[in-house]
Amino acid sequence: MRMYDLIYTKKMGGSLTPEQIAFWVKGAALGSVPDEQSAALLMAICWRGMNTEETLALTLNMRDSGDRVDLTGIPGVKVDKHSTGGVGDKTTLILGPIVAACGVPCAMFSGRGLGHTGGTVDKYAAVPGLKVELSIEQFKESLRATGFANSAQTGDICPADRKLYALRDVTATVESIPLITASIMSKKLAGGSDALVLDVKCGGGAFMKSLDDSRALAQSMVNVGKAHGMKIKALITRMEEPLGWAIGNALEVMESVEILKGQHGEGDLAQMSFRLAAEMLVMGGAAQNLAEAQAMVVKAVASGRAMASFRSWATHNGGNAAALDDFSRLPQPGQVFEIKAAQGGWIHAVDSRALGLLAMELGAGRRSKDDVLDLGVGIRLHRNVGQAVKAGDTLFTVYAKAEAEVPVKRYLETLNLQAQPVAPSPWLLETVE
Repeated sequence: MRMYDLIYTKKMGGSLTPEQIAFWVKGAALGSVPDEQSAALLMAICWRGMNTEETLALTLNMRDSGDRVDLTGIPGVKVDKHSTGGVGDKTTLILGPIVAACGVPCAMFSGRGLGHTGGTVDKYAAVPGLKVELSIEQFKESLRATGFANSAQTGDICPADRKLYALRDVTATVESIPLITASIMSKKLAGGSDALVLDVKCGGGAFMKSLDDSRALAQSMVNVGKAHGMKIKALITRMEEPLGWAIGNALEVMESVEILKGQHGEGDLAQMSFRLAAEMLVMGGAAQNLAEAQAMVVKAVASGRAMASFRSWATHNGGNAAALDDFSRLPQPGQVFEIKAAQGGWIHAVDSRALGLLAMELGAGRRSKDDVLDLGVGIRLHRNVGQAVKAGDTLFTVYAKAEAEVPVKRYLETLNLQAQPVAPSPWLLETVE
């Protein structure tokens, strides 16, 4: 078998066989296929696309290039959630303890942040002592003991994905729905869960800007999951403004804890987290329908069981659970600034990407994968789309390093302030199943 033939077939719009895809993925992972040929095939896929059968074959071969987590020895339907990422997205911190408190085992591998979006692993790292990189046995033990397991992805899971993603990153082939699908779903299938809820972000602060593209990605991932026999559903959610009030790692832990303690329950972040948790409970068999599951979520939060679940999980994995009740034990900034409105009006838009980049400049995010984060810095957003602002109102609180300079003008430019009121848009756009 020759790589030349695979490249030519895909370049001409043909379909690759499972054997051809297996040959390529194995060769790319082992180095027997030259990078330039893999890059050529990636470009042909980006141009010509892949059908569901090809995408499933690519997904499964990437999954099988490394270790797989076997969760069959743990009772119950194991559920997972994946978000395509956005500024202030901390739903995992909220829904994981809720799902576990309702008796459904929740097993999740999470990523680190890069660029303007934060990573779940970095948020957890703000809890003193909490282990964010678990061995597979530690991961399974956390799931057995607490009903919840979350860890950074180990280096032995889906090594072919790391290799091919690095090539995609330098060859302008990241924006391909089949390649995105295979990258996400290979890791999810390797994680060993039985069911998966997808949160596909859509909008200016997301990877997918349009509803059509978000819908296509959601449908592609759902098709691959179903073809593999997995329970799967996707929610397409709006990502035009930051999700919640916190941008920055320790700040996002604080906001998550407040929601688990019953605060901010009417906000988009809480409502989105509760809905995702409810979908997971239905898939896990704890509830017969969504209404029943949503009632279980509300009760878990109101009774304190969800917060107790978070404390139990953190303690089991080496974290100082006292920091979840005494925020002074979390990483702190060097200085705090308030940025106030110069004039009144109504907020029509918030540039979440620009705020994510500003948080990265403060040290809350990474420009490159080797950057060291300052877990105590970040931004608090005091006004959202649709809300009125008076001159002198605080718009942002900026938590910065001691020596940082805060560019007030750039913060003010992230808000589109108009004289006329505007209604906020719904956070849930569509569901795909």
